[in-house]
Amino acid sequence: MNTVLFDLDGTLLPMDQEVFLQRYLGLLSVKAAAHGIEPKAMAQALWRGTAAMMANDGALSNRQRFWDCFATDMGQHIRSLEPVFNDFYGHEFDAAHDATMPNLQAREVIDLLRAKGYTLALATNPLFPPVAIDTRLNWVGLSRADFAYISDYENSYYCKPHPGYFKAVLQELGKRPDEALMVGNNVSEDMAAKEAGLAVYLVTDCIEGEGDHTLFPQGSFAEFVDYARKLPVAKP
Repeated sequence: MNTVLFDLDGTLLPMDQEVFLQRYLGLLSVKAAAHGIEPKAMAQALWRGTAAMMANDGALSNRQRFWDCFATDMGQHIRSLEPVFNDFYGHEFDAAHDATMPNLQAREVIDLLRAKGYTLALATNPLFPPVAIDTRLNWVGLSRADFAYISDYENSYYCKPHPGYFKAVLQELGKRPDEALMVGNNVSEDMAAKEAGLAVYLVTDCIEGEGDHTLFPQGSFAEFVDYARKLPVAKP
């Protein structure tokens, strides 16, 4: 093994998903209303767009899937406001930090694995633009420079748990499934990497998803750090 893929929300960045989503949508509704967008209609269209990305079959990017669906619901004029949404993720979205929890060991484990020669990727479900991922990484003291690859809705054509998602990330890294470990907190999404041939580790602090979690190697994030300390130096 020489490659580690990390999930973000609930793994590197601890959170209660429901609390976070409420805070996020509240902030986004304020931004939307200031631009004449009705918040309730926007929220419904946002979820439909998210569902379109989750069901993506690889023919279009997740960004294209989202905006095609979002614009169908909200009207084609909404496409011109994409820069407004990106501005939100770079500014007002930062206030959602208070709906997450700190992870002082995120920096530690990334530095540890990089020092051992592991190739690292941020395998967050690619439902957001790059700027939204950068903002959330900053909440745990990480940045784009810490990873060889980061999936987002612009560069991805599948979502977890589709096996095509994991295959695409590994292709970008030039790695084989048997060289990689997926670390995540979602039983049904992150642990699907096992079916794609990757090793897996389930982080249980903010566990989510349906399925038998006892089927996978697991532990708290602190326990995963201990696991990482015992890993050998990566073999090319």
